[in-house]
Amino acid sequence: MDKVAIVILNWNGAKMLAQYMPAVLNYSRDEAVVYVADNASTDGSLELLRRKFPECKTLVLEKNWGFAEGYNKALAQIEAEYYLLLNSDIEVTHHWLTPLIEFMDVHPEVAACQPKLLSAFDHDMFEYAGASGGFLDRYGYPFCRGRIFDTVERDNGQYDYQQAILWATGAALMIRSRDYWEAGGLDGRFFAHNEEIDLCWRLRIRGRKIYCLPESYVYHVGGGTLPKSNPMKTFLNFRNNLTMLYKCLPDAELRHVMRMRWVLDYLAAWEMLLLKRNWGDFKAVFRARHAFAKWKKDFEADRRAIQQSRVAKEIPEQCTFSLLWQYYAKGRKHYSDLK
Repeated sequence: MDKVAIVILNWNGAKMLAQYMPAVLNYSRDEAVVYVADNASTDGSLELLRRKFPECKTLVLEKNWGFAEGYNKALAQIEAEYYLLLNSDIEVTHHWLTPLIEFMDVHPEVAACQPKLLSAFDHDMFEYAGASGGFLDRYGYPFCRGRIFDTVERDNGQYDYQQAILWATGAALMIRSRDYWEAGGLDGRFFAHNEEIDLCWRLRIRGRKIYCLPESYVYHVGGGTLPKSNPMKTFLNFRNNLTMLYKCLPDAELRHVMRMRWVLDYLAAWEMLLLKRNWGDFKAVFRARHAFAKWKKDFEADRRAIQQSRVAKEIPEQCTFSLLWQYYAKGRKHYSDLK
């Protein structure tokens, strides 16, 4: 069994692999085995790996399973104490792995952790996808230390302390293999978006902890699969976020939160159309609401199982305030302002 298996899920990412794989191998070879799981790429990714990076192990998947199920299929073939899910567009740094491994080794109550995520384009800025660790507000809106909605902060060391968080970014996620499988892995039905938040929330419900360790840091390009404004991305984000709420919210909160989200989602859709003139995203929100209503019954058993697994009655990282109110009404645009 490997101690650490770094697993990069790839789909037509040959350019990213060529650019960022050398650092992954150079800075990780003494502490981890590096795998690439290929989601049926057609851009020559496998040929590139064979030619330039023969020391990297490859797993060939028969079709594009998406992020969530792609990782499930790949990790099922790997025996390791720790998995480290790593995006192909991550630039790792010297000594990045050691703090993560050492922390997990001495904190058995911690299921997963992430490094600080900075922008590959400006190394002094946090990166949107995970910044310095993630949280949720009362209505399921994700935010991070270093990023709230579209406001991304400059990294001035203001969050350079270890912090318990609700979710760790899937761009660079270290997780105990035992916890991964006991919680059921990523929900493959999500395909992509919100799947790591869903998994981490389920782990917190089970009483396990998640941390951000800023002494480890990496640089992330971001948006490598879909551009930021994309109807498919909007559809997946809204549908999956609603599904995650349905699965994970306690009974006492579910009805109120889902009613509020009905209002807030349609307000967001009309804002996309009237203020941003974005017809594609407008329709995507309606399609997401319809898709959630259609497949909600498929998650009834999941909800029962998750609620029955509940150890933590209160999860501090699941905040009780409305992020929309804090951000737009109160003008609190930084994580430190919220506190």
